[in-house]
Amino acid sequence: MRRPATIFGLLLCVSLLGAGAFGVATASALDEGQRAPEIGLRTPDGQTIRMSDLRGKVVVVDFWASWCAPCREELPVLQRLHEQYGERGVVVVGVGIDRNERDFRAFKDRMGLTFPVVHDGAHAVAGRYEPPRMPSTFLIDRNGVIRHIHEGYRSSNARELESQIQAMLR
Repeated sequence: MRRPATIFGLLLCVSLLGAGAFGVATASALDEGQRAPEIGLRTPDGQTIRMSDLRGKVVVVDFWASWCAPCREELPVLQRLHEQYGERGVVVVGVGIDRNERDFRAFKDRMGLTFPVVHDGAHAVAGRYEPPRMPSTFLIDRNGVIRHIHEGYRSSNARELESQIQAMLR
């Protein structure tokens, strides 16, 4: 008699654990209106990225992974936004969560990213932001406050993200 209950319990646990891995939304630990947590990681070229150093800028923090298909669609959009708005005070920061740093670096190079990216293989930063799915993008105002959170990626996100950036630059 306990076998069906045990099997049901195991199936429930597996489905809940797998939900985040397959893009089913789970809540971020952060909400819009909260102060953005510190990053404090180094880029491959040795630059340390800190939110405190980016005050006065509009910051786009994007969590991605090399195995994430929607990330491959989104990153060229972020690269374009970096190129288009960087001179106006927008900083795009990519946070790669691949466990293997070699995979992270190869993917970064293959994507041709020129904006700052950090490797968070130990999930120190991801643990503070708790991105609900891959990719997750946090749009942070000049005072370090999270104004918008984008979970996942669809092509319509590009226009919305750009509109939000433009509004924050006014």
